Amino acid sequence: MQQQDDLYDVVVIGGGPAGLTAGLYLARARYRVLILEKADFGGQITITSEVVNYPGVERTDGRKLTATMRKQAQNFGAEFKVAEATGLDVDGDIKVVHTNRGDIRCFGILIATGASPRKIGFTGEQEYAGRGVAYCATCDGEFFNGREVIVVGGGFAAAEESVFLTKYASKVTILVREGDFTCDAAVAAEAKNHPKIEVRYHTQLDGVAAGSGGLTEATLRDTRTGETSVWKPADGGTFGVFVFAGYVPQTELVRGVVELDDHGYVVTHGYLETSVPGVYAAGDLRVKNLRQVVTATADGAIAAVELERYAKHLSEKTGLVPPRPTTSTYEQQEAKAAKAASASGTSPAPAPQRPGAASAAPTGGNHAFFDDAIRQQLAVVFSRMARPLVLKLELDDSPLSKELQAFIGEMTSLSDGKLSTVVDTAPATGGDVSLDDPLPDARPNVRLCTIGANGEPQETGIAFHGVPSGHEFNSFVLALYNVAGPGQALDQDTAERIASIGQPVDVMLLVSLTCTMCPETVLATQRIAAANPKVRAEAYDIAHFPELKDKFNVMSVPCMVITRPGADAASEAQQTIEFGKKSVPQMLDLLGA
Repeated sequence: MQQQDDLYDVVVIGGGPAGLTAGLYLARARYRVLILEKADFGGQITITSEVVNYPGVERTDGRKLTATMRKQAQNFGAEFKVAEATGLDVDGDIKVVHTNRGDIRCFGILIATGASPRKIGFTGEQEYAGRGVAYCATCDGEFFNGREVIVVGGGFAAAEESVFLTKYASKVTILVREGDFTCDAAVAAEAKNHPKIEVRYHTQLDGVAAGSGGLTEATLRDTRTGETSVWKPADGGTFGVFVFAGYVPQTELVRGVVELDDHGYVVTHGYLETSVPGVYAAGDLRVKNLRQVVTATADGAIAAVELERYAKHLSEKTGLVPPRPTTSTYEQQEAKAAKAASASGTSPAPAPQRPGAASAAPTGGNHAFFDDAIRQQLAVVFSRMARPLVLKLELDDSPLSKELQAFIGEMTSLSDGKLSTVVDTAPATGGDVSLDDPLPDARPNVRLCTIGANGEPQETGIAFHGVPSGHEFNSFVLALYNVAGPGQALDQDTAERIASIGQPVDVMLLVSLTCTMCPETVLATQRIAAANPKVRAEAYDIAHFPELKDKFNVMSVPCMVITRPGADAASEAQQTIEFGKKSVPQMLDLLGA
């Protein structure tokens, strides 16, 4: 047998629950596996705020669940790479996955690219996406507080998300094309019986119209008679539309490579093998009657076991062996435990914990913002920071400023000297924000500064307006790490793209602390800004700065307002507005790098 360092047993394309589970199983069996994801690992489930039907996990959210899956796979030795697969060569024993970051050779391939929300094509859908038309209740529901909303769809998502939207909306009208919901009766009953929900059967949405403040009316069609009618909210104001019409399989990569059905889903046989030997499919992109996290993880496990056998056969046939993951975190932990047991003369099996012992352990006291677990995580980050930072607080006399000062003060006290603060206080502005500036001076805010040669704080162009808590806490902590160094690793191609940005560019990030998709966008943009001083990236919690939401008519987050200077002094600045979750490569695309 000859070892091939550039060879993998399996390449998994897609980092959702199916792909992560397959990676875990393959790596645990000591097969070399690479998981590719073009954007955010975790898949569509990361936008789900509450998961209560995953066996063994009483209650969690989608991002936490998949983060645990990734950690498990990584601990067993699975490799990860952010790259977009652009093509496949599946003829012969050695297959090739072409990506935007180079070619990857392997024995077997698992396609787990999932599916994306379906657009239904009504008039105004594209035009008003992010400005009244939305696809994520968790992310965008709060923008319609006190307003009416229309929900399009008759399946699980439509029924469940309609009930969720009643937390914000004054009324929810569900449009169901058929004579009844297509989901489980118990799920549908909750929507049907909710006092704030009206269900209109045999009804489809033909189009929407908008005024200066948002959507003002909708055109509805009776699917039986073809008759149309105009719908308006009872108060004569604006409203929102949430589309839950199922998903479109992300199978363009394999179109013409493996067999697809008439709807574009991958056809699988037996134990999830496609029409091409050595190419398997798992998760929402394949033909199946139930698309849930639990079925995706089951798919990943089944496909992984079959790919183990396939890779073993091809290795014996070709005489080639990929490097094995023999130094994984899991194995190191096991070896350490065995060594400790040997030294003590005890069994390597740990003694069982006495029932109730964990709950009786001391908590370490009460803290205003950070519990003991978070304090431990912060300690790890601070210990790795290469240089100290100054956090410049720009405050007024508002209660929010006091909260920000206390929040940053507690974080600074935990930093072992890595963080210090300076405070700039001004009188309360009454909520006025300088709307004409590309990065408005909205208080309170915290700016990340390095220490210059003169000992004075030097602004980095990274700031958060509001209090960086909730879902933005992690992105803020990583921003500290990226500015202080060494920062999150960048591959050579990404680093070169960042360095190529030669003209100043300002990115205003409008976010919500309840949005699960915002942190990745904030983190990606501020990672770029940390590496290139030409880029400034400031995040604004629009719950506290509604002027910005109103100016740009924002009804979906994350929203990015990108401002570039004009070609010369006489030219006006160029401003573009983008919506949706973005990775570092995707942000670089928007920035023209």
